[in-house]
Amino acid sequence: MEVAPRAGTGYGCTEAPRGILYHRYTIDDAGFITDAKIVPPTAQNQKAIEADLRAFVDPRIDLPQETLTWQCEQAIRNYDPCISCATHFLALRVDRE
Repeated sequence: MEVAPRAGTGYGCTEAPRGILYHRYTIDDAGFITDAKIVPPTAQNQKAIEADLRAFVDPRIDLPQETLTWQCEQAIRNYDPCISCATHFLALRVDRE
């Protein structure tokens, strides 16, 4: 079916395994996307992930670097089990003073 393009904005949300995926697209009269916003569950959880890591690390600060890194990665995967495979997401730097 042929459809003539027209300007407009469409949006929606989809349930994903880790939460809700929000997305919005704006197109012009020629049918070209002029604006797009995609908000995956990981982005929505980022603030909570960071806060939980701060609380998680404090009682474990004396662990060896490799062990602490591994445990932090496990804690992050509680929010998003795919993040460690999809990205190189954690560079743990500990200032032990």
